[in-house]
Amino acid sequence: MSAAPEQRFSDRVGNYIRYRPGYPPQIIAMLERETGLTPQSIIADIGSGTGISAELFLRFGCQVHAVEPNREMREAAERLLAGEPRFHSVNGTAQATTLPDQGADLLIAAQAFHWFNTPETRAEFTRILKPDGHVVLIWNERKLDATPFLRGYEDLLLRFASDYAKVRHENIDAGELGRFFRSPFVTHTFANEQRFDFDSLQGRLLSCSYAPAEGQPGHAAMIAELRRLFDVHQDSGIVRFEYDTRVHIGR
Repeated sequence: MSAAPEQRFSDRVGNYIRYRPGYPPQIIAMLERETGLTPQSIIADIGSGTGISAELFLRFGCQVHAVEPNREMREAAERLLAGEPRFHSVNGTAQATTLPDQGADLLIAAQAFHWFNTPETRAEFTRILKPDGHVVLIWNERKLDATPFLRGYEDLLLRFASDYAKVRHENIDAGELGRFFRSPFVTHTFANEQRFDFDSLQGRLLSCSYAPAEGQPGHAAMIAELRRLFDVHQDSGIVRFEYDTRVHIGR
């Protein structure tokens, strides 16, 4: 498994597209109130991946400049959003976006900021954001112990996933956010969920960069445990992931 964050998902793109959660549409109305977001706003989506977050803002009418260093993920977004003229795919990094100075009304990072929380990123965000613009950091945070199934799934990750405890986005806490933002930030929380049969649950697990892929040590045992966990907790062939979608807004 590559240690470089921008390469970790290269072999996960298919599962990522199919099985990663979207974001609650209520986020848009909240950003209208909190940041002055309009359909004319220019969005810089940093670490945009396969376009899940970009799509939320494109539906609202915004121009979205989607900055993604991973070629496989970037090309997947280009295919999925090929018919959308307001989508602009950018081969860049959080530290070097290639975007113009002070051109973005809103800078978002969805399910990505924990990969590039560096002083260089802060400097680049300041450069490309308009003086009255906002930074919006978004995560779908899977509930770890809300149900017996979710507790069992968390135990599975801690047992089998290679560096899960090290790279999980919950490592970005209030202290880290306070050091990143240049002024006090606010947080909004929305409910979100996914429902899975076993095949889609397996795809969701394998979309994670820390889950051993087929042929890697621990993969077969991990899938066997996932099957057991599903069989114990399924209801009419379905299990649920419950999320708190956290949206942090600052400057």
